[in-house]
Amino acid sequence: MEVICLEDKAFYALIERVVQRIKDKEGIKEDKWISTEQAMEKLHIKSKTTLQKLRNEGKIRYSQPEKKIILYDSDSLNEYLEKHSKETF
Repeated sequence: MEVICLEDKAFYALIERVVQRIKDKEGIKEDKWISTEQAMEKLHIKSKTTLQKLRNEGKIRYSQPEKKIILYDSDSLNEYLEKHSKETF
């Protein structure tokens, strides 16, 4: 039996490459469920309170698989952005 040792940085880089390769092969552009930080980045907001307000008002979909873990539906965020977009002149 052969054992391969990697530093944690190299291991996580390898995992990222594998995940990206699978996404490319399957034609997956982005994850369905994204983290709070990713949702805030996508919506270009800096406040978790604003994100919570959108969640509480039912303007964006979310899932809470555990008490302190909240994931956001990226399709819902895209729909929210589209709904609030303005047409050009």
